[in-house]
Amino acid sequence: MHDILLYALAGGSVGFVVGMTGVGGGSLMTPILLAFGFTPSVAIGTDLLYAAITKAGGVVTHTRQSTINWKVFKYLTIGSMPACLCTMALLKYLKAVGFNYEQLMTSALGVMLILTSAVLFFRTFLLRERHQLAGTESSIGEFERKYSRELTVVMGFALGVLVTLSSVGAGAFGAAILMILYPRMAMIRIIGTDLAHAVPLTAVAGLGHLYLGNVNFLLLFGLILGSLPCIWLGTQVANRIPERAMQRTMAIILMILGFNYALIY
Repeated sequence: MHDILLYALAGGSVGFVVGMTGVGGGSLMTPILLAFGFTPSVAIGTDLLYAAITKAGGVVTHTRQSTINWKVFKYLTIGSMPACLCTMALLKYLKAVGFNYEQLMTSALGVMLILTSAVLFFRTFLLRERHQLAGTESSIGEFERKYSRELTVVMGFALGVLVTLSSVGAGAFGAAILMILYPRMAMIRIIGTDLAHAVPLTAVAGLGHLYLGNVNFLLLFGLILGSLPCIWLGTQVANRIPERAMQRTMAIILMILGFNYALIY
């Protein structure tokens, strides 16, 4: 009973911050689970299923509002699903031969936390750059428009590998990629498309980790129990807290954690 209350508190804390800032839950949840003493594989595997379940409701809302670009979703998925399955096959092989892949997953988590932190730090720059890329005079923007399908598939592949290994990247990092590749797409559609892609990716990756025995169901239940009401609560107070200050604080925390996992842990 004590454990599930602790897990619910962790889920509620992360849900509240996600509601306030929009920062992906994996960036916060997985480090917390590691602090609880869970192995990287269990922390990441459980967080992936948690993400798939909690993000699903948002996809329903975006579908009703027609704010998902299904063509971009398709290109992302063409890249990410094979990458996810190949990564899970690699982890299965490593486990079969007795290789401890915990350090590999920890390093991937550190790298993704650093990248997510960078996205938060340079969000204003990305927004400004996206407007420049949208201009017809931009040669880089013209290149991206010409090869947007191929670039989206490639970035989807990269996300498939990194999300499967770390549970981080399907949120803020994925949205940043779409901001650059599709500078003319409305932000609400970028958010909706990124969210729609994140659900099947985290679900398949989570089920793969479940097959490998990397999911703790008591932990998963506690996280969901605590997070759902607190996400709503966080959205209610979001307008009362300076967004830039909160995001920069989160960026600093994620940067410190990222270097810790990538270089020290």
